[in-house]
Amino acid sequence: MFDLMPFGRRENSLFNYIDNMEKNFFGDFARSFSTFRTDVIDEGDRYVLKAELPGFNKEDIKIDIEGSYLTVSAQHSDDTEEKRENYVRRERRYGSFARSFDISDIKSNEITAEYTNGILSLNLPKKEGTVPESRRIEIK
Repeated sequence: MFDLMPFGRRENSLFNYIDNMEKNFFGDFARSFSTFRTDVIDEGDRYVLKAELPGFNKEDIKIDIEGSYLTVSAQHSDDTEEKRENYVRRERRYGSFARSFDISDIKSNEITAEYTNGILSLNLPKKEGTVPESRRIEIK
């Protein structure tokens, strides 16, 4: 976002120096551990979580609940080999992503999931809100 500032106004700042040092040191390595993008939509009585997982098959995606955390993970590998007269081509691709979400205010036994066209949709029904009892304490 800060790279959108025109005319190199940030060139002599300490933050620019540290930012460039990080980019030069890590390069594309840091991007290889990126997570998938998600949207969480509040629909009143439930949340809808939409996760972008293009290129994954339904069988590659796992949704686990442990305690009050829901973890969505996806993993796939692709191995292609092509042989012709003068050359051999072999490519391998591996991808693994995971994200966890706090579901302490969700009815975990009523969560449903659907995967269509690279988008995983989770319906997360909210627990009924309990309003704490109010009372006044007299001072003696």
